Amino acid sequence: MRNLPGRDQGAEQPGPAEHPEAAEHPEAAGTAEGAGPAAEADQRALGEALVTACGAAGASIGMLYLPDAARRVLHLAMTVGLSREFALPWSRVVLDDVIPVADAVRDRRFVWLGGQEETARRYPRLGLVLPYDFALAAAPLVPDPAPEPAGPTGAGLVLLWPGSHGPHLNDRERAAVDSACGRLANFLRRAAEAGHPVRPPADPAMLRPPPPPTPGPVEAAAAMAFIRRLPGGNCALDLNGTITFITPEAAELLGAPVSRLRGALPWEALPWMDTPVIEDHYRAAAISRQPRSFTAAPPIGRYLRFDLYPDDTGISVRISSVAADEPVPAPATPTGVPLEPSPSRATALYQLMHLAAALTEAVHARDVVDQAADLLVPAIGAQALALLVAEEQRLRIVGYRGYTAELMARYDGIPLGIHTASTHGLRTGEPLFFASAGELATAFPAVVIGDGMAAWAFLPLIASSRPIGTLILAYARPHAFAPGERAILTSLAGLIAQALDRARLYDSTHQLAHSLQTGLLPRVLPSVPHLEVAASYLPAAHGLDIGGDFYDLIRIDDTTVAAAIGDVQGHNVNAAALMGQVRTAVHATAGEPPAEVLARTNRLLTDLEPGLFTSCVYAHIDLAARTAHLATAGHPPPLLRHAGGPAEMLHLPPGLLLGIDRDASYTAVEIPFEPGTLLTLYTDGLVEVPGDDLEEGIAAVAARITATPDGHPVRALADDLIDQARAGAPRTDDIALLLLRFAQEERRT
Repeated sequence: MRNLPGRDQGAEQPGPAEHPEAAEHPEAAGTAEGAGPAAEADQRALGEALVTACGAAGASIGMLYLPDAARRVLHLAMTVGLSREFALPWSRVVLDDVIPVADAVRDRRFVWLGGQEETARRYPRLGLVLPYDFALAAAPLVPDPAPEPAGPTGAGLVLLWPGSHGPHLNDRERAAVDSACGRLANFLRRAAEAGHPVRPPADPAMLRPPPPPTPGPVEAAAAMAFIRRLPGGNCALDLNGTITFITPEAAELLGAPVSRLRGALPWEALPWMDTPVIEDHYRAAAISRQPRSFTAAPPIGRYLRFDLYPDDTGISVRISSVAADEPVPAPATPTGVPLEPSPSRATALYQLMHLAAALTEAVHARDVVDQAADLLVPAIGAQALALLVAEEQRLRIVGYRGYTAELMARYDGIPLGIHTASTHGLRTGEPLFFASAGELATAFPAVVIGDGMAAWAFLPLIASSRPIGTLILAYARPHAFAPGERAILTSLAGLIAQALDRARLYDSTHQLAHSLQTGLLPRVLPSVPHLEVAASYLPAAHGLDIGGDFYDLIRIDDTTVAAAIGDVQGHNVNAAALMGQVRTAVHATAGEPPAEVLARTNRLLTDLEPGLFTSCVYAHIDLAARTAHLATAGHPPPLLRHAGGPAEMLHLPPGLLLGIDRDASYTAVEIPFEPGTLLTLYTDGLVEVPGDDLEEGIAAVAARITATPDGHPVRALADDLIDQARAGAPRTDDIALLLLRFAQEERRT
């Protein structure tokens, strides 16, 4: 709350319509430094038009947006009835943002939000940041008639009405909005045609609506006497929260002198008021223009009750003392304004921020379900949750918590054409709330309640403006859903929908890449007499896509084989596809000397220009000659163990990664390959641990191989190495492993 501006750093400026002296102070209208007289006059005229538009439409807040030169960003040029603290987060809106003014300008359409629930459903981001009750209209500024070929101005108007406004605009209000848009648009067009187009200022101008008439001395004295006769204390805040008036009685209740409080922000002058709950009540009153009441306990030990009464010029606050052992009275609400309970803003904000942060880490659809169930269900007091998505004209359950598997199986696959509470949101985009089983039965007489619950919320999951599924929340006891709670739940469903949509897209892409890679890896390795072979592949523990690690064993004749292992740069479908091309190139040249195999494969990759590099080790093993020839292209060194000896790194002449230089050459070395010799080929995922030295990781694997008895089956050894890697630090890369051992007898493991 300390970022709320005080009078000296962002107090509202007078609107030019009612304060002629603004003509002598161009900054009051928000003009940029160095602007000419014409630009200053334009800004003042726009300010007058905006103030007039709010008054004619009965709106409490008005905001005028102007485009940048490229018409891709909207800048808040001026606002009336809004504090700087509220305006600044919305001072820059990208045209692709899911924000009402962006939609209005981009699509050239009128956007109307009739209340808190509709705002939360259609614009979750706005509903989360401003979870208060207000009505909003956003409209593009299009000249009448729109000039050709220039078209619309690219500007937009936003108006807000108090929470007491009905869900629809009446004819007079709509006509006033349309008239204001036309006047503002025509003014912008004329300014552009005159050679001085109106540009957005560096900072938005903060204007005030016309002030009430100034009372005379007698009337002012009578008003002061009236205020002092009231019980308790009284003070006034402007829309920035600054105390502009306070009675001695109020100062005494707050425990601070009048001189310290007047002109200060309450939460800065009184540290005990610096809490999210008190800030929320101030915000709610300032935005919704509806009365609010709350209690707080200063250090002196007694409870104080604060009744907030806002209007377009500020907030009147009545302060009274409440004994600690007395029940807190109901908030004072004027006649005709219904009192609606709502969740604590501080608690709701924590829930929203916690869930939002957790969902950013959710990769798979299963992760979204787990995060929503772990954080949402206990926070809102529900006992069960189910997430359903639309697939092939049916509702499929992707996860649940608090329900039995048997019950979920009965409801999995419901046709979308059946009219149920679960499918309602997919057709209409509207949530449903049932406080009791009777309400649910009344709305859907054919429903059979089999979950043992007593209250439900059926929330549409809307992502990219389209329903993708339904979130069901169930309560064990009857539960009245207050408007504030409904808006919060709808916003939470919006967050979950966006995360679930991303996760399902990832799951589909990941499955495609995984299928592609596994389809390109050898299904069965060829059998060669006297050669024991074992291969393993393990995907990365983390990461958004499958990798390009590969291995292969090619039988050339009864006593000769070629073995290859490699790693294509990247973790995506392209890497997996390139891996298949590398395997094909190696197959095509297998049997040639290793240096020639790598050189030809390298020329093929550079000709393809994939933009990805590949490391590879190729080995040509002749069991009859008891020799092996190996060459490397930037790959980690193989491990070689002779019978009865230790496993050691095989240092090969360095070679350039494949796909960099078409003319690169490679050098092969010959090594003895006697019976009992074990050759271990691997990718760096097996030995690489973030923060550790690579050679230390290779040495650790070599030590584990050395500790294994000579006769240990290679399949068991491969599993042991993979299990060891899996049990270590979280891996960020795939693992491919290929073990080859020359045995005296034919044994296939």
